[in-house]
Amino acid sequence: MKIAIVSGHSEGPSKLNAFDNALYEAEIGDVNLIKVSSMLESNTKVEELPKLKAGAMVNCVLSEVTSDIKGEKIIACVAVAIGDELGCVVENSGINKDPEEIKEEAVEMVKYMMNKRNVKIKELIIEETHHTVENIGSAIASVIYIKDDIIA
Repeated sequence: MKIAIVSGHSEGPSKLNAFDNALYEAEIGDVNLIKVSSMLESNTKVEELPKLKAGAMVNCVLSEVTSDIKGEKIIACVAVAIGDELGCVVENSGINKDPEEIKEEAVEMVKYMMNKRNVKIKELIIEETHHTVENIGSAIASVIYIKDDIIA
């Protein structure tokens, strides 16, 4: 299994447009995202995000937060733990919290999931982005499941 880990943040004239702009900044704005739960196959490989086919149906784990309150600090984060037998992904987000706290919470959750399954973590990756809202802002972090049929 191959995955890519991306993030983005942006503003827009509406909550939907801010979210769409954050997706576009993360280079996943031209595809259809299908939210899945948090499991990875054994020995998953993390790669750079390839160019995706416009309109492709793309599986992902998505953390997102959008706000229209000026000055709010919004944070989106994903944590990925990969082991020999399987891997787990956790999403976390927050408003007006320390980004380090959001990341630490995500790490603790993904470590718990792996421990519950008695799988040793070989690789741990955290992706976080944050944004201070000017008018209407959105922040996203995502794990994209890469399959050959979605690559342009």
